[in-house]
Amino acid sequence: MWPVQIDPWVAAGVVLATATTDAVYVMFTSAVVARRRVPAATWSSIWYLLSSFAVISYTNNWVYVLFAAGGSWIGAYISITLLHRSPTHAPPPPPLGPTPS
Repeated sequence: MWPVQIDPWVAAGVVLATATTDAVYVMFTSAVVARRRVPAATWSSIWYLLSSFAVISYTNNWVYVLFAAGGSWIGAYISITLLHRSPTHAPPPPPLGPTPS
């Protein structure tokens, strides 16, 4: 069996690239669901640009696929967490009419 050599900088780059890629993918999906064409197209192009680094990095060494999977998990988790923040708008006004006593 060959000894596996991992460049820590490349591994960190792959984690960062895939985390960012997954976050961008979540934003892309959100824009598609909201039927916003320009943001969806913009997020889509950013998604492909970011994914190229990870793909190019781990095609030379299969071990980087593990770093890509970890980065993907991190990116999706953080972006979903940020998308599901509490609403910042005021609560709706109370109903009109007499209040029950």
